[in-house]
Amino acid sequence: MGGRGLTRTMVIWVPDWPVTAAAVATGRSPDEPIVVLEKGKVLATSAAARAEGVRRGQRARDAQSRCPELVVLKYDPVIDARAFDPVIACLEAITPGVQAIRPGMCALKARGPARFYGSEERAAEKLLDRLETFDVPGSRVGIADGPFAAEQAARASSARTRVHVVAPGGSPEFLAPLSVDLLEQPELTDLLRRLGLRSLGAFAQLSGTEVLTRFGPNGAFAHRLASGSDDRPVTGREVPPELTRALDFEPSVDRVDQVAFAVRAIADELIVRLTELGLVCTTLRVEVGTESGRIHEREWLHPRWFTAADVVDRVRWQLQGSGTATSELTSPVVRIRLIPDQADPVGAHVDGLWGGGPDERIHRALSRVQSMLGHGAVVSVVIGGGRGFADRQTLIPWGDPPVPARPPDQPWPGAITGAQRWPTPAPTTIFPEPIPAKVFAADGAQVSVSARGELSGVPTAFSLLSSGGSGVQVADSNKLHPITAWAGPWLSTERWWDPATESRQARFQFQTADTRAWLFTLHQTTWQAQATYD
Repeated sequence: MGGRGLTRTMVIWVPDWPVTAAAVATGRSPDEPIVVLEKGKVLATSAAARAEGVRRGQRARDAQSRCPELVVLKYDPVIDARAFDPVIACLEAITPGVQAIRPGMCALKARGPARFYGSEERAAEKLLDRLETFDVPGSRVGIADGPFAAEQAARASSARTRVHVVAPGGSPEFLAPLSVDLLEQPELTDLLRRLGLRSLGAFAQLSGTEVLTRFGPNGAFAHRLASGSDDRPVTGREVPPELTRALDFEPSVDRVDQVAFAVRAIADELIVRLTELGLVCTTLRVEVGTESGRIHEREWLHPRWFTAADVVDRVRWQLQGSGTATSELTSPVVRIRLIPDQADPVGAHVDGLWGGGPDERIHRALSRVQSMLGHGAVVSVVIGGGRGFADRQTLIPWGDPPVPARPPDQPWPGAITGAQRWPTPAPTTIFPEPIPAKVFAADGAQVSVSARGELSGVPTAFSLLSSGGSGVQVADSNKLHPITAWAGPWLSTERWWDPATESRQARFQFQTADTRAWLFTLHQTTWQAQATYD
């Protein structure tokens, strides 16, 4: 334990880890001038890029102007975390209780390694030597009271002095001259700077009670960090059981049916192991290594959980998707890996009080149809982004993650926003081809809408003229459907910059006497039924 009852902590930091992980994933050397971008700005840089003046926080164009030969890579948090997992396992081989803080940084209690190796400095050097043999050079270690001070000590070290030790009880003095930006709370640090509190020491001099009253719980937590009173415990991760199964082919195999037959054995082994642990797999990642050196990777999501037959089906579908129409692979397969990305306790997926038979029968039937007709033959609809409802629907193959092609939370130029947003909820049936219609006022005249959104009359009834190729049967096309309630108009102008393709529409919701709701549009003088609500 450290001063004032704080945990004496050792933090291992690998500088420029996002660059290292991204470079290895793309087959490049971390010694090249590389930057990793997140949201259009530089997240991390290699040493060669920094030597050319590239800095974190710069925009991609500014960074490339300073270093024309710069290699720009996109940040992928999954790859980042996955690549750091073997590094943690490497450290756990010589000392237990390693806690991952973030990819590229981990912590452990310093007391155990210090007692085993004789001192904190020797323990730190032993860990660094271990990382060097694991081909992770340039790592640093900081030792102090609490994880926050130990992290800053690691960042204060250098390539020559790889270990920075803050004496027990010395964390407040060590942290005092450092910037408040290290607290990583932008709103709080901006306010502190405007108050003239630019260092952690100046912030720490404030009364804890006053900080809590003025800045709330987050401010009080930041105050404890600045004061060197970081009482957060260091808890080693629980190493999950090894569930990944791999199958190597020697010689390589170039037929889908041969691969699927061989995979059945490791699929059975995987499901049996999950059953022994009381787990079920709901998300499976399949990696197919080919003779050409490429790895075809895909994530499969199951509406319920995977059986061995389901696993074999997914492998076969993935191979067929990467091959030709004759199911021959473009390159022979040399390795198959099955990775359960999400394994849940079986109790979280048990049937309810009245059972789950219908859902299970539906899933089995759809999976059977999918296995006979192909992966993309059975689809479900997911609402994504777009200007209209027809643009917003995305067809997702059954069993795939329900991720729309266009993010629904992003702004879409040309879409109606604010108070004139598309009416919600979304309609249940969108006609492939709109149905021509007429909408009448009480005097029998057709309703029209002016450019300002003014109606010529109150809509009282409509009639559908024909199916228009929509696949919807329109019985008694001249029949009037009384309108009992209506809402609108919502005006929309698309492609206003091009007079030849400009489209102006007014959208309405109508409810008829049979409680059915409709979505209509009016383009100039043409009414059309676009969708219905159940």
